[in-house]
Amino acid sequence: MKLITFLFIALMATSAHSNCVCRCVNGSMQPICSSSIDIPPICPPKVCQIAPPSVQPITPPTIPPIGTSNCQNQQVLNPYTGKYEWKLICQ
Repeated sequence: MKLITFLFIALMATSAHSNCVCRCVNGSMQPICSSSIDIPPICPPKVCQIAPPSVQPITPPTIPPIGTSNCQNQQVLNPYTGKYEWKLICQ
């Protein structure tokens, strides 16, 4: 029984960070989570590429998800392409 409880707690602890990743956002390393209830990880310090100047896309008015207060477009580095992309980030 103790083993099952331990495994359950271990799975819950690992899944808390499974939906969060550290990415370069507007030139600095920040955690990005897919849900407002996820616990963001502590991101290691890293020198990020400088985001190239570009025109911010027009964002239609939206209601922020539960647990967040505002959403805005920010440039996020795509690790697969090495280029910045505009993403809607809610905090």
